Amino acid sequence: MESTSEREEPVSGELVSVAHALSLPAESYGNDPDIEMAWAMRAMQHAEVYYKLISSVDPQYLKLTKVDDQIYSEFRKNFEKLRIDVLDPEELKSVSAKEKWRPFCLKFDGVIEDFNYGTLLRLDCSQGYTEENTIFAPRIQFFAIEIARNREGHNKAVYNSVQNEEGEKGANRGAKENNKGGEKEKEANEGINKSGETSM
Repeated sequence: MESTSEREEPVSGELVSVAHALSLPAESYGNDPDIEMAWAMRAMQHAEVYYKLISSVDPQYLKLTKVDDQIYSEFRKNFEKLRIDVLDPEELKSVSAKEKWRPFCLKFDGVIEDFNYGTLLRLDCSQGYTEENTIFAPRIQFFAIEIARNREGHNKAVYNSVQNEEGEKGANRGAKENNKGGEKEKEANEGINKSGETSM
């Protein structure tokens, strides 16, 4: 009787279909709404986290990647005059702009994880993520522009705005608490009769 210690496991149908799906060219998938929705949700989560970050920490001190210095110097070397406080979508999306951006982006293939992954980028950096103020951009383009905005002080407007709002809320809370204190003082004074004695 011949025994073998290794048994051949049958390959499940699910594994075969996954392997087959991975071997197909990307064009065969078309626009799968489930994939698009998952991507959009991830991009929005990234945007929300980033906005909270620049709202709560002075952006000039933020480090977004391990290679911020390299990204910033390459960006400003290649896009020296690009206005980044309020972006012109044509400077990012036109045919001529894409030709200029492509070599820049490819320099970071293997340096930045998912360097070409789609992200949301604000057009006007003094504003939040809204439909009118947001475009899609590759991740490295997002990093390049946001690192420059942080270092050049453009994102400070968001930070200052949020800090001022929180300061006003705190002042309003303080005023309400002071007002409550004033009401208690008034009630206490009403409890004192004209002769200066406290009524019981």
